[in-house]
Order: sequence, then C-alpha cells, then structure tokens
Amino acid sequence: MKQHLILHFQKKLESFLKTLSPREEKIIRLRFGIGEREAYTLEEVGNKFGVTKERVRQIESMALRKLKHPNRIKLLKNFLIYGS
Repeated sequence: MKQHLILHFQKKLESFLKTLSPREEKIIRLRFGIGEREAYTLEEVGNKFGVTKERVRQIESMALRKLKHPNRIKLLKNFLIYGS
C-alpha cells in the first residue's frame, strides 16, 4: 500500500511540474534535486543553461509563484487530503 501511494504521488508531482514551461520545469528539478542525485546551486544551473545565476533565480522564483497558484495547487492538495 505504501509503495502504491509513493508511485501515485510521483505521478501527481510529474503532472504538477508539467504545468510549467520546459525550461522552468528543468530548473525546478535541478534546484530541488527532483530526479537528480542532489540539488544544484544557482551557479551550476546557470552554467547548464548558459545564463547567470541571477537569471536562474528569477526563473525559479517565477516558476514557484506559478506553482503556488490556487488552480495548480489543487492538483497536489486533493492528493494530500484525499489520496486521489
């Protein structure tokens, strides 16, 4: 049962992140270590994308703001409350 919930949560998280642009999604994944061995620093992400760490911070901030929007947060909220 526990493994089923973990897999279900992973699917919900994937769909949640897919609401972002591909660039925003990749930056969030790298910064938080989602699907990676560890989280990347702003500078490391900037080097991957060929932008400054300040630009990475701006994109990350914008993506997190989007993810906090009530319409998007419903995707995870329903799972966390009801398990579906």
